[in-house]
Amino acid sequence: MPEPILEALNLTRHFKIGGSLFAKPKVLRAVEDVSLSVRQGETLAIVGESGCGKSTLARMLMRLIEPTSGQMTFEGRQIDRAKGRALTELRRDMQFIFQDPFSSLNPRMTVGRLVGEPLETHAPEMSAKDRRAKVSELLAQVGLRPEHADRYPHEFSGGQRQRIGIARALASGPKLIIGDEPVSALDVSVQAQVINLLADLRDALGLTLVVIAHDLAVIRHMSDRVAVMYLGSVVEEGPTDEIFASPRHPYTRALLSAIPVAEHGRARHQIALTGEMPSPLDPPSGCRFHTRCPFAREACRADVPALRVTDTAPGHRAACHFFEEIAAEAPLPRATEGSGRTAAAQARFAMYADALAGGTLRPRETA
Repeated sequence: MPEPILEALNLTRHFKIGGSLFAKPKVLRAVEDVSLSVRQGETLAIVGESGCGKSTLARMLMRLIEPTSGQMTFEGRQIDRAKGRALTELRRDMQFIFQDPFSSLNPRMTVGRLVGEPLETHAPEMSAKDRRAKVSELLAQVGLRPEHADRYPHEFSGGQRQRIGIARALASGPKLIIGDEPVSALDVSVQAQVINLLADLRDALGLTLVVIAHDLAVIRHMSDRVAVMYLGSVVEEGPTDEIFASPRHPYTRALLSAIPVAEHGRARHQIALTGEMPSPLDPPSGCRFHTRCPFAREACRADVPALRVTDTAPGHRAACHFFEEIAAEAPLPRATEGSGRTAAAQARFAMYADALAGGTLRPRETA
């Protein structure tokens, strides 16, 4: 089994909000005591509701945001302590793809300059001629033409701009790419294209991917492992197939039950959660999910559950005091007859079904 290339231990990030001469600032607990590891060549997906801390975690792993506490290592090198040249070398090996492909590209720079800028930083010895040739090679690698190097970001579609962002991320020759919801800002019709591009690049270049996402239907096809976050903490993690087949945390069960069924005439029983996600300014005591959990007991309100190995497969862990009892007493219901899907959900799944049938969206194991 490959060794971990990226590891985080007890990673925490708090933000101070407000405050004045007469009042102390409040503490927003965006990420709380998160530990994870990513092995060489695998794809880890981090999923959860908006506001759960996914993007903050991704930016901490890249040192775009400083952690409040905790440790991060990349190939044994301390990310959280790196400075100067050491941090520059880490940035060469770790690259980031932003969610919005338009705001992340400088509108005053041509595509050639945007993609070539990392080469100026990480390969200053490269001549201007070689740099232009490398930019053309990178554009071709992501499905664009060499002449696109002379155009500006506003002259491209959303999918093309994201390809430019991917080309820029590849310019330094990274070993790890972190994508913060890299397809969520795109039209559904081009999402499969970008997902396949990332899968092809991963296989061809031996990349390791960390993908922040909320579309579970897509995550199942592109990831090896999944980490589920809720209110700043990881509540379940494990191999993708095990997470989808045998979820153990009640929150994961609810997320998976909301995925529309692709088969015509059948519907999945959806687990409805009551209330809103609590504010990270004032998180609940004990298990953070207990205010919305249909299985909550007194122990859930008092004690913080640790990530424990489940009974399904090695590497599958869940942070729930009673996941064994819940799995035995309340097994997940099977899909039932009847569509139960909105028109938008039906259209979305029809598009993914067509992509799968035409070979434009491939399952991870056949990639």
